[in-house]
Amino acid sequence: MAYDVDVLVVGGGIVGLSTAYALTRARPGLSVCVLEKEPGFAAHQTGRNSGVIHSGVYYRPGSLKARYATGGAAEMVEFCRENGIPYEVTGKLIVATAAEELPRLAALAERGRENGIPVTELDAAGIRGYEPQVTGVAGLRIGTTGICDFPAVARRYAELAGEKGAVLRTGSELRAVARRRDGVTVQTSGGELRCGVLVNCAGLHSDRVARMAGDDPGVRIIPFRGEYYELAEHRRGLVRGLVYPVPDPAFPFLGVHLTRGVHGDVHVGPNAVPALAREGYDWRTVRLRDLVETARFPGTWQIARRHWRYEVGELHRSLSKRAFTAAVRRLLPAVSAADLVPTTAGVRAQAVARDGSLLDDFAFAGFDPADPSSPRRTVHVLNAPSPAATASLGIGREVARRALAALEAGG
Repeated sequence: MAYDVDVLVVGGGIVGLSTAYALTRARPGLSVCVLEKEPGFAAHQTGRNSGVIHSGVYYRPGSLKARYATGGAAEMVEFCRENGIPYEVTGKLIVATAAEELPRLAALAERGRENGIPVTELDAAGIRGYEPQVTGVAGLRIGTTGICDFPAVARRYAELAGEKGAVLRTGSELRAVARRRDGVTVQTSGGELRCGVLVNCAGLHSDRVARMAGDDPGVRIIPFRGEYYELAEHRRGLVRGLVYPVPDPAFPFLGVHLTRGVHGDVHVGPNAVPALAREGYDWRTVRLRDLVETARFPGTWQIARRHWRYEVGELHRSLSKRAFTAAVRRLLPAVSAADLVPTTAGVRAQAVARDGSLLDDFAFAGFDPADPSSPRRTVHVLNAPSPAATASLGIGREVARRALAALEAGG
C-alpha cells in the first residue's frame, strides 16, 4: 500500500497532540496527520478540566499514573515556562473534615512518600495558616501541585508538531477503518486516507475506534459528567489556592474540591453523575445510541450494584444546589448558595471492564513491542482520564514509541 501518511493520530485532545509532537521529535521527516472531528482542538476533556498539574500523590506506587504524574508535574511546569504558557506552582491542601477520615489521610501521606512526593502533615491551625477560611481536623500540604492552561498547552503541542511537518486536520470525522497486512485505510468526512499505523487517542470514543479497527478493547467507555460551579467574583478571596477533601478509595473521583485557576477564577466541584451521552454536558443532552450501548454493557449494572449509594448522593447534589452547597461547606463554611455560579461541565471518559471494575490506571492496547503476537498497525489509548493532562508529555512519548515500533514491524 502507498501511504498518504506514515502515522495517523485520531483525536486532537492533549494526548493525541502530545503524541504527534513526540512522533515529530523522535523521527524527523516522518509523515504524521492528526484527525479531529471538532472545528478546533482540545474541545472535550482537555478543555473542560480544572487545570490542575497533579503531583501524583493519589496513585498506586509503581502504576503508570504514579510514574507519569510525578515526573510529569515538573516536566509540565518546565514546558509551560519555556513556551510562555500561564502556570503557577501553588501547592495544595488535602483536608480531613472528620475524625473517621484520619486513617485514609495517613494512608495518603504514606502513598505520597512512596511516590517520592514531599508531604507536610498539618493540624487545624496549620490548615488555617494556608487557607484561613477552610475548616478541617487535619490535612496534608503537597507542595509540587500546580495549575496551568491545558488548552494552551495542547495548542502549543499542535503548533510544534505542525512546525515539524505534521498535518493537522480539524472538522474531519473518522467514519470507517479497514486494516490490511500492508496498511490501514480510513474513511473520513473529508475523504479517504491511507496510513502505515493508526493511533487511537479518541478519548470518549476510544473504545468505538478500537472496535472500528477490528480490535476488541475488552472495556467500554462509560461517561461520567462532572458539574462545576465557580465562586462569584466578589467571593474569590475565600480561597487562596487548591483545597481537596480526602478521597474515597472505592471510587476514582476526588470529590468536590476548590481550585483557583491561572486566570483568577475559582472552580468548585465536580460531582460525578452518569451522563446521558458521551458528550453529554448537561441533562438535556441525550444520545440514544450512547444510552443503548451503556445499558447493554454488563459492567454498567455491576457499577450500579456496587456504588448505588454513592451515586444517589452525587445525583442529589446535581439536582439540588442546596445539597451541593452543603457538600462545599464541609470545607468552606463561609460559602453560601448565592456565592456559587454555574459554569462549564466536563465528561470523564472512564473505561470499565465487563465485571464492573473501573480501570484505575492508564491503559494501552493494540501493538505492543514486547508481544510479537499483538495486533499490528494499531495503537490504542483506552484509558487516559486525570492525570493524563499532567502526564501528557510522558504519555505522548510512550504512544509514539509504540507507534514507531508498529510501523517498523509492519514493514
